[in-house]
Amino acid sequence: MQRDRGVPATAGGAGERKRIGEAMDRSSPSTSWGFSGGHERDRIAAGKQPEVPRSGGGSTAMSKGKLSDGESDTDSEESDLSGSDGEDTSWISWFCSLRGNEFFCEVDDDYIQDDFNLCGLSGQVPYYEYALDLILDVESSHGDMFTEEQNELVESAAEMLYGLIHVRYILTSKGLAAMLDKYKNYDFGRCPRVHCSGQPCLPVGQSDIPRSSNVKIYCPKCEDLYYPRSKYQSNIDGAYFGTTFPHLFLMTYPHLKPQKPSQEYIPRVFGFKLHKP
Repeated sequence: MQRDRGVPATAGGAGERKRIGEAMDRSSPSTSWGFSGGHERDRIAAGKQPEVPRSGGGSTAMSKGKLSDGESDTDSEESDLSGSDGEDTSWISWFCSLRGNEFFCEVDDDYIQDDFNLCGLSGQVPYYEYALDLILDVESSHGDMFTEEQNELVESAAEMLYGLIHVRYILTSKGLAAMLDKYKNYDFGRCPRVHCSGQPCLPVGQSDIPRSSNVKIYCPKCEDLYYPRSKYQSNIDGAYFGTTFPHLFLMTYPHLKPQKPSQEYIPRVFGFKLHKP
């Protein structure tokens, strides 16, 4: 829950030296960030906060914390490999920058802090309060009471909660403006249909119920749905964009709605059109 994912070094005791020795033996550039198993239980029993990996959108778990001065050189190398996001990076910015999350825009903190905008979400998301604190980067004292498995559940709940907030935000004026910038940058991809001539698309869900279907892209020109080209984007829940967004977007910005394609593919055999029964 806390953003400082660093592991403080404590002095004294053969048990502590053994703990550090095990960490150095088990650490390597190819391992995932943090420790697990019995070693993690030893850390919790010693009163230390368990490391919480951040994962989402098909991306490998990441750690955003800074390391303490007393850690081993091996752990420092792992931190360098995991990225130097720094304390200035918010959870929302980090989440939206993950590979596969390019369709998401950054929701304003003011919008999330307004309880009216979150009405009804507490009953849909487990660990709601903890997930909300994580999204808003609120320091919490409950992180050291959770097991590693519970911390992972909070991370997953935060991603789900952000998606459900996101689908509401993109229907507001600020949200539509944020998605307009992404639309102009072709962040949602282009229509694969030849006669649409690379028309920019918009994300859409086939259902407003979470976990019903994955996100698709909607072409305003041919008015049809397609799968995103990236397999990472294809795994995003369609309910995080909803069934309303692309159509409200084009109503808000009518000058962006293109003319329907005038060309149509005509199948031929030896130059002759096929007879339709």
